[in-house]
Amino acid sequence: MRYEHITNGIFLERPNRFLAKIEVNGCVETVHVKNTGRCRELLVPGAQVRLEESLNPQRKTRYDLIGVEKRRDGLPPLSINMDSQAPNAAAEEWLHRCGMFSPQAEIRREATFGNSRFDLFIQDGQRKCFMEVKGVTLEHDGIAYFPDAPTQRGVKHLHELAACMEDGYEAYLLFVIQMKEIRLFRPNDATHAEFGTALREAAAAGVKVMAMDCLITQDSMEIDCAVPVDLTQGYNHGNNGTC
Repeated sequence: MRYEHITNGIFLERPNRFLAKIEVNGCVETVHVKNTGRCRELLVPGAQVRLEESLNPQRKTRYDLIGVEKRRDGLPPLSINMDSQAPNAAAEEWLHRCGMFSPQAEIRREATFGNSRFDLFIQDGQRKCFMEVKGVTLEHDGIAYFPDAPTQRGVKHLHELAACMEDGYEAYLLFVIQMKEIRLFRPNDATHAEFGTALREAAAAGVKVMAMDCLITQDSMEIDCAVPVDLTQGYNHGNNGTC
C-alpha cells in the first residue's frame, strides 16, 4: 500500500490518544494519530516521524501520523509504520500475490460470522476462509509481540475463528509486523495472558497462525517475509503495554 504527500517531522508530545504535537518545518502542528495504542516507546520527544498530508480543506488536522523511527541503543533507528489501518490494506494486496489462493479468488473486507466481524473473507472455488488481521508495532530485541494492551475483542475473535471451522470454513490469523529486522513473533503474555492462552487454544484447534514482516519506505508498506511464530508459554520481555 502506498501513501501520498509525505513529509517528516519531530514528535513533541501526545495530548491524547488521537492527537500529537509535531514540529514540521519549524512550526508546531496538531496532527491526527492513526493508532490509538499507547506507543510510549515509539513516540518519545525528539523522535523522527512520518506524516501524510491531507488535501481536504474541511479536516480539522492537516496531517496524519503514520510512521516513526524507533530509537535503539547502539543500532540505527528502526523504521516502523504506525498506521492501524495499513495492515488490512497490505494483507489484501498480499493475498492477491502470495499464492495461497487462485487468481480467481474473491476477497472481501469486513465479513461477519456469529458475533464477530472478521477483517477478510476469501472464497476460492469451494474454499471459504475467514482471516483476522492484527497489526504489530511492539518490538524488543528483534522479537515482535502482540498485543500492546489488553484486548478482549482480540480474545473474542480467536474464539470465533475456532468456532467457524466447525461450520466448514478455513480460519487464519495474520499478524502483520509493521517493520523489518524481526526474527520471531510471540504473544505478549505479560500484557494480556488471556489473549496468549486463547491464541494457543485457537492454534491447537486448527486456526492457521501466521506472522509476516513488512518492507517500510517513506511512502509505502508492503508485506514481505514470513516470521517464525513461537507459542511457547512463559517467554516475554515484561513490557507492560507499550507499543
